[in-house]
Amino acid sequence: MIQKTIRQQFSDSTIIAIAHRITSVVKSDVVLVLNNGLIEEYDSPTTLLENKSSSFSQLVAEYSMRSNSGHSIAE
Repeated sequence: MIQKTIRQQFSDSTIIAIAHRITSVVKSDVVLVLNNGLIEEYDSPTTLLENKSSSFSQLVAEYSMRSNSGHSIAE
């Protein structure tokens, strides 16, 4: 609910979110992945998910495997 409200109320704004849950960022316009303080990836979630070797794609795959929800991450 909070994420939905932020997306609606700040749709014309740049939002920088530090997320510890992958589901918090999967609907973002752009994702920046840091590794040891350095930029590792920067692109749309869709583009990063298409590349199965990307760190973001691997994080989503790991989350999906560990999740007991049985729902797609994009829902």
